[in-house]
Amino acid sequence: MMSQSLWILIAVQIAMGAFDMLYHHELTERLAWRPSQRKELVLHGARNLLYAVLFATLGWIAVQGAWAWVLLALLGAEVVITLTDFVEEDLSRKLPATERVTHALLALNYGALLILLVPPLVARGWQPTSAAGAFYGYWSWFAAVCAIGVAVFGVRDLMASVRARRLVLPPAAELVRTLSAPRTILVTGATGFIGRRLTQALTEGGHQCIILTRDVAKAVGLRPPFGLVTSLDQIPPDTRIDAIVNLAGEPIGEGLWTKVRRRRIVESRVEMTAGIAHLIARLEHRPEVVVNGSAIGWYGLRGAEQLTEADDGAPCFSRDVCIAWEKEAKKIEATGARLVLLRIGLVMGIEGGVLSRLLVPFEFGAGGPIGSGRQWMSWIERDDLVRLIAHAISTPTLEGPLNATAPIPVTNKVFGQELGRALRRPSFLSLPGTPLHYLLGDFADELLLGGQRVLPQKALASGFQFRHANLGSAFRAILGGTEPMRAETIPVHVTVQK
Repeated sequence: MMSQSLWILIAVQIAMGAFDMLYHHELTERLAWRPSQRKELVLHGARNLLYAVLFATLGWIAVQGAWAWVLLALLGAEVVITLTDFVEEDLSRKLPATERVTHALLALNYGALLILLVPPLVARGWQPTSAAGAFYGYWSWFAAVCAIGVAVFGVRDLMASVRARRLVLPPAAELVRTLSAPRTILVTGATGFIGRRLTQALTEGGHQCIILTRDVAKAVGLRPPFGLVTSLDQIPPDTRIDAIVNLAGEPIGEGLWTKVRRRRIVESRVEMTAGIAHLIARLEHRPEVVVNGSAIGWYGLRGAEQLTEADDGAPCFSRDVCIAWEKEAKKIEATGARLVLLRIGLVMGIEGGVLSRLLVPFEFGAGGPIGSGRQWMSWIERDDLVRLIAHAISTPTLEGPLNATAPIPVTNKVFGQELGRALRRPSFLSLPGTPLHYLLGDFADELLLGGQRVLPQKALASGFQFRHANLGSAFRAILGGTEPMRAETIPVHVTVQK
């Protein structure tokens, strides 16, 4: 029954399915860590376990009679699950073009498989019931390996669907409770990892939110009500804006730093910030405060030095980006608005940032330190960052540089240990630094192998309290633990060792 052409079609189906699962479901979409995809995970888990039975049976057992009808029923069940999955995907998320194409090819190839597989199975179904051992050489071993692989992912997806119930974000309104009176706030970069949560907090907190996005499709997932503009020129001069939060800019950690990309990274930030200065100049009611994004890359690579807002930086590309960004932002001071330069560290959350990229390898026990593991990581939990932004808006004494980092930075090695502990996985597989340096150049040196040990001195001195001052607390909250929702008291006076 199992001809060479049939095995080739099965191999093609497995190859495309593996690509879809690893590239789309795991690496790019990260479905196992998206609470909204709980139903999709159940469907994927059920289908993968079904595939495990099919691969093992086709590779090692020749069936007749009732067992042949059972196998036919499993093939039919796969079709039903896949069609249901297609509907669920369209309802719950926007599929990238590559995933849609892959699904179409999978459907066509599966149709060809059924054409070759169903008629012989039907014929065997009318024969006496039996299940005898079969062996097709290397194809049988191939089927066994694939059966084990999809079984592992099937169990994992079902477990992830259960975990998804614990990953629901807490109410966002209380994150901006320091903003007592209702305000109108313009947010750029509102469709990004930080901006989405900030916008949600503002709208749920009763504030009027105006978001700027150049891609309206990305705003579909934002929770209304909010005003939407695709250009600052669309905002009339008589619009009342009480505060502006500028988070827009080409992502610095996505893609290699080619000359073209370096230019886009800088220009996207400078041009948007210049546009905000021009907007403020023509508004009849000018905002009281502008919280302008920046990053701890401003300090450059300073090793283990403890850094506060009073410190200077060492030359590197990420510092050049921040210098250009902050220089343009300082022109806003001429409009009379209070300017806060928010130097943001590594933002922790499952929906984006560095943590989202590490969850898959760490979950499968393939995580560990990068390079020496001694480089410092100055981080902040995303909800704490939103709270700090609200605090900066509502605190008239805060202006100039403001480090948006938790008060207890960690080394990369400790980061991996804490993440492994939170996921209950080992974290000892080191990623060598030398190949990264030669392959990725400055990108690796600055973002992966280098770092900064930054302290939020001004935030603490202004009375801000972090809910998650230590990384273990943040991971328990982010990854579905039982961390209580309370602020942690940190000493205001930070001891800086030079």
